[in-house]
Amino acid sequence: MNRSKKFMYNTIASAFQQLALFAVGLVMPRIILQYYGSVVNGLTSSIQQFINNFYLVEAGVGASAIFALYKPIAQEDHKKISSIVTAAQKFYIQTGYIFTALVVALAFLFPFIRPTEALSKLDIGILVLAIGAPGSLNFFAISKYQAILTADQRSYVISIAQMVGTIINAAVIIGMAYAGFSVVAGRTVAILAIIARMIIMTVYSKRRYPYLDFHARPDKSAMNQRWDALYYQILGSIQIAMPTILATIFISYEAVSVYTIFYMVIGGINGILGIYTSGLSASFGDIIARGEKKTLQKTYQEFECSYYTIITVIYAVALVLIMPFIKIYTRGVTDANYNVPIVGYLMVINGFLYNLKTPQSMLLISAGLYKPTRVQTTIQASILVVAGAALAPVMGLPGILIGCILSNLYRCIDLLFFIPKHVTGLSPALTLKRWGYSLLSFLLILLPFFFVTVEAPGYMSWIVSAVWATIYAVAVALLVGYICDRQVMADAVVRMIRMIGFKNFGKKKGPA
Repeated sequence: MNRSKKFMYNTIASAFQQLALFAVGLVMPRIILQYYGSVVNGLTSSIQQFINNFYLVEAGVGASAIFALYKPIAQEDHKKISSIVTAAQKFYIQTGYIFTALVVALAFLFPFIRPTEALSKLDIGILVLAIGAPGSLNFFAISKYQAILTADQRSYVISIAQMVGTIINAAVIIGMAYAGFSVVAGRTVAILAIIARMIIMTVYSKRRYPYLDFHARPDKSAMNQRWDALYYQILGSIQIAMPTILATIFISYEAVSVYTIFYMVIGGINGILGIYTSGLSASFGDIIARGEKKTLQKTYQEFECSYYTIITVIYAVALVLIMPFIKIYTRGVTDANYNVPIVGYLMVINGFLYNLKTPQSMLLISAGLYKPTRVQTTIQASILVVAGAALAPVMGLPGILIGCILSNLYRCIDLLFFIPKHVTGLSPALTLKRWGYSLLSFLLILLPFFFVTVEAPGYMSWIVSAVWATIYAVAVALLVGYICDRQVMADAVVRMIRMIGFKNFGKKKGPA
């Protein structure tokens, strides 16, 4: 199976997974708000983000294992593959014990961080254990398979397993809420969803890689980059978890609930973008491992051009429509104020900047360049933590989001120069030009909405507004892109058309 076919499989599977996540992301918070209230919604979100930070104990094992597997997979060196996966498995088991110990410790401590009358201290402790249990099982049972499936550009299997698990998890929690059970009972029973993921990934991996020998001598040298990869994972964890943690410490559970409802929109957008980028990191890793420099330069420019066009359209439309959607979604919820436009606008701007560096971040992972960027990663994380902690007590959620924006802006500028120098060999001016016309497109898309206010009394009218706004945004972005980057955009369109089945599209025909 070639790279293009794997990319299509990964994209399709990721699309279904993201549709499931999007649907669940819309329904679940509303059910929690309706049956348990804003405090419980904020409490569960806060616990989840604290636990997400514990995944850092993985210490970059997955990232380093994936990078180490690119070359032996390309060479079909089964012995080397087994030794790397065996080494990863040993580290994952050790990590599982540490992760479990941290979850248990949090179960004892969290009830005293910010007590609430909504749940007893015992219930909060049990809730922590229930939310953390799937992570423990993941480390012990299936993480080793995730590494080889990702490196082999078969992340579609992971997507399918996660989709099934997500649906079962949501069905259990929603069903138990309707039946009158507590949120603690619902989360506890929902642990069963991880079993479905375990079965799917284990059965497929054993059939696809029958040569895997978990008794092989572990190649621990393949894990040498794990501590450097950890720095990069810290960045990702802080970007996602730190705003919730800062809101928990400096503001309130109600503020956490407000943040999570707004982030639900941005998370859905990132999920949609994830459909496009799914599996690409492994594809670029394969190209880099084979030393195909010209292929890398051409395909990367096509990806950068098309990706910037997509995020410009999506985030410009999001800026216009986020507040009408939030007003509809939170209608009838009165225990917290969700009508906070500044939070919505700052959230969208931060999301745009976060995705502006995705092409460069992806190449950094594909090339395994974790160690050379440790200082920059530390600076980015520090900007978010320090600025967010300083501004949160004074400005509330907007202060935390300003910290996020400053952090992402720094990283965008840093990677603008780092990736051309160390990976692609292209000029930074090419990316800077694309930033420029993306910003121009963004402003042109927003221009009419300074004079026209979108009013959406219900979901159907909101959808109609979204469709028209998107059509207009696509037209503007494509026109500007065509004028400013005609050849690369044309090549990107041809590549995408060929990948969906028209293999001869754009090829010149020979003489009759």
